[in-house]
Amino acid sequence: MFRIFLKTAVRNIKKNKLYAAINILGLSVGLTACLLIGLYIQHELSYDKFNANADRIVRATMEYGQAGTVNTTATTGTKVGPQFKRTFPAVEEYVRTYLGQSVIKNGDKIFEEPRVLYADPAFFKMFSFSIVAGNAGAALDAPDKIVLTRSMAQKYFGSENAIGKTLTALGKSCTVSAICEDAPQNSQIRFDFVTQFLNLRNVSEENWWTANWITYFLVKDAASVAPLQKQVEAYMKTPQVRTEAGLEGASYLTYHLEPLTTVHLHSALPGFEPNGNIRYIYMFAVVALLILIIACANYTNLATAQSAARTGEIGMRKVMGASKAQVFTQFIGESAVITIIAAFLAFALCMVLIPYFNQLTGKAFTSVMLLQPSSLIGLAVFAIMVSFFAGLYPAILLSGTQIMSVLKKGFTFTGGNGLLRKTLIVVQFGVSVFLIIYTIIIMQQMHYMQNTNLGYSKEHVVVLPATQGMVKEFEAFKSALQQVRGVESVTASYETPEYVEWGDGITATDEKGNHEVSVNAMPVDLDFIKTMKMQLVAGRDFQQSDFAMMDTTNNNTNFRQPFIINETLAKKIGWSANNAINKTVEKGVPGPVVGVVKDFNFSSLHDAIGPLLIFLDRDLTRDFIVRINGNDMQSTIRRLEGLWKQRVTDRPFTYHFLDEDYNKLYLAEQRTSALFTVAAIIAIVLASLGLFALAAFTTVQRTKEIGIRRILGADIKGITLLIAKNFIQLVVLAIIIAVPLAWWAGNTWLQDFAFRIPVKPYVFVMTGAATIIIAFCTVGYHSVKASLSNPVKSLRTE
Repeated sequence: MFRIFLKTAVRNIKKNKLYAAINILGLSVGLTACLLIGLYIQHELSYDKFNANADRIVRATMEYGQAGTVNTTATTGTKVGPQFKRTFPAVEEYVRTYLGQSVIKNGDKIFEEPRVLYADPAFFKMFSFSIVAGNAGAALDAPDKIVLTRSMAQKYFGSENAIGKTLTALGKSCTVSAICEDAPQNSQIRFDFVTQFLNLRNVSEENWWTANWITYFLVKDAASVAPLQKQVEAYMKTPQVRTEAGLEGASYLTYHLEPLTTVHLHSALPGFEPNGNIRYIYMFAVVALLILIIACANYTNLATAQSAARTGEIGMRKVMGASKAQVFTQFIGESAVITIIAAFLAFALCMVLIPYFNQLTGKAFTSVMLLQPSSLIGLAVFAIMVSFFAGLYPAILLSGTQIMSVLKKGFTFTGGNGLLRKTLIVVQFGVSVFLIIYTIIIMQQMHYMQNTNLGYSKEHVVVLPATQGMVKEFEAFKSALQQVRGVESVTASYETPEYVEWGDGITATDEKGNHEVSVNAMPVDLDFIKTMKMQLVAGRDFQQSDFAMMDTTNNNTNFRQPFIINETLAKKIGWSANNAINKTVEKGVPGPVVGVVKDFNFSSLHDAIGPLLIFLDRDLTRDFIVRINGNDMQSTIRRLEGLWKQRVTDRPFTYHFLDEDYNKLYLAEQRTSALFTVAAIIAIVLASLGLFALAAFTTVQRTKEIGIRRILGADIKGITLLIAKNFIQLVVLAIIIAVPLAWWAGNTWLQDFAFRIPVKPYVFVMTGAATIIIAFCTVGYHSVKASLSNPVKSLRTE
């Protein structure tokens, strides 16, 4: 029986090559999308779950309120880790971490390594980064020890045994104490080297503030997290802690404990890498499902449309004794055959598309991952579901054909009133229109973020790392940079302006008294405003004479710190820009406001512009910021490299552009935009393919009618409109349904941005018009072709 069903299925595919090809192509594309997106979703959901203690590890995030402003950050001071372990029995271990960069040298091999992790000794006890050589317990028990990943051991020592060898790192000689496997892709903490946390400067003293470190705790069990959170909140309110932290009045400091496995997708606070977003995971899953629905709709539509040609076959089978169940099984089997072919093709497509999918998602998936049981089982489950649900209605419809109906009416069947086919066309094009509009809204917002006036110029700005030696010879090195041909201006800062993380508090003094304000703060050098092409609305930029007021003699008694504030800070204090000049602000030490800068975006466009304090301080420099002209950038970079090699002999030349740093803030949005663009293209192509095949079949069914109309004088235009009218009406209905849904979805997504575009009506009009044109061209091709055929030949067609 199975062999007969298989033969029938193969014969039907050969007989209807066009429709079979469209069905197989559509289903294979739908299954490919599901498999690849499923691979991505599985990866995102698996973040940090490889850790044996995953359910017992929590990340501490810091929340503090000052002057009515609440601030949150993923970083903490140095004290929270050891103090909580001493205080709370539920805390077994703590690990403070910091990801920095360092020059690593072994013989003639010298590299600027960007992923050097500083961590407390319990790091390898808490996290499951597999040690392949060396002792995990003793790997970080001394400041001169360093752990390398397997790839770094290969890079610096080749095939030699690296254990016990020394290399120059962190400005000193370090001994390789252990080799560990490379950090998995689905880990928030990814590194190339690990060394002791105390190798960092100024971390030996325990401090509630100076929040630069990410702190993790290992608790006794998952059930203890909620009670521990309550204990932490109560403890941070005790008078002793408030005194230690210097808290007064309504100011407060507390910590929140985030389970490790929830951080990547559910936390609003990024750690060592930008977090994902659980909403985007839902969106990607829906996109895959919608593409698969369109492919299934194509199959169901074409199968029911072709039912007219198969009622005779079914009638004869029933006359010969076939039961309804046998006929049902036959057509489900045909659906299964087509789906199995599509599944194999989908798997092959996935193998080919993996590199392009990696570019789209920023991941490093391999074809080996597709051979994992979860991927193969997922593909099999999808194939079974598709073969059943796509073939269910045609199988029910055809197996229900009555023998007497065939004998009375002949071998003709129209597949009912066509309501299902019409509904599926509406669904297909509705989904396509929705995805197209939603994609355009995302792309417009991305274009806005790339081109909006941030309040500073990010183009043609090169960022160079500042070493301790450079800071000691600051003036000489800065002057040398300024002399390089192609360099327009040079400054330095603690952070680059696209994302300022430093949080602080100030006290502003005027005739009304003191005003306490929470701010973001930026230590910078001279020429910062000029180099970044910011606009001063009052006062002046920092100047050389300002260093004279920063008098460190007599135990800093006469020290005064000059400040520049932004417009938002001035308004928050209650000053106009002009009135703010020469007012006194205190941040540890007092000083005058010498300038007010026009508001600029120093964070993601998701966030509103907050109060910002810019102060003059060269000792905190971490980056040199060099603005170059755009005439011959590569030549200018080569000249900068030449200067670097002359003056900086202890580290290689590395640089990056400021606009690259800015773009990294929106990686999730960029990937979402790219994914939805691909999804929208696939959706409209699949919907058009289905409409193309359905229009072809409908035109064949009406061949005689077209011939008669042509003989009676109907022109090509009239016949084309006649055939296309019903299809276009369904497409218009799909547009009417999809537009308000896309408007709602687009506006909901845009609410995440403090700076966003308005949703413009022309997007809906253009999308609707383009969809109608595509549908008309798709249907019109067959109509025109039939109209141009010989009407006499058409009348002879059976």
